[in-house]
Amino acid sequence: MKVNVDYSLYLCTDRTLMTSATIEESVKAALEGGVTLVQLREKNCSGRAFYELGLRVKKITDAYGVPLIINDRADIALAVGAAGVHVGQSDLPCKAARALMGKDKIVGVSVRCLQEALQAEREGADYIGVGAVFATRTKDDAAQVTAEELRGIRKAVRIPVVAIGGVNRQTLPLLKDTGIDGVAVVSAIVSQPDEKRAAEELLRIWKA
Repeated sequence: MKVNVDYSLYLCTDRTLMTSATIEESVKAALEGGVTLVQLREKNCSGRAFYELGLRVKKITDAYGVPLIINDRADIALAVGAAGVHVGQSDLPCKAARALMGKDKIVGVSVRCLQEALQAEREGADYIGVGAVFATRTKDDAAQVTAEELRGIRKAVRIPVVAIGGVNRQTLPLLKDTGIDGVAVVSAIVSQPDEKRAAEELLRIWKA
């Protein structure tokens, strides 16, 4: 059975930007601050290391009752018992990810335009991550999506929409009138000296 997801504050991990000593510490602090969904993103480690890290992180997310999403690797997501997988436009196609994951797991897709959003919905995505909505240092080559385009995507699809890219305390209020279901953040939490407090502040702004 597919879990219910609160997309309000979606953490994407990044070991190259975090202030914590380990991914596990970073995730735990963010969860203590109220993060509602966690994506484990590892681009430069072996499958074995990713799997073992996934198991450790899932123990932490389970303790807080928060779903764990694995970036890109459907095999890792299934192996660790994660809630789902998230794929980008250059990763496994959404249709193929859905076939692997089955109907009871979450499949999220990164999109940059209305056409990609509609295709993701047709192919069985449970939610889409739209971005970059602001300039971001985590993806230097990310094309920017305007607020008007974001609102258009929100109106066109029935599945949840999450904004990503350059979302922080200053930019988050600019998204409040777009109708989206939540925001995904990286450095706005993991790069902060107090990750728990950073998460609390972002969630407060989102819910205000």
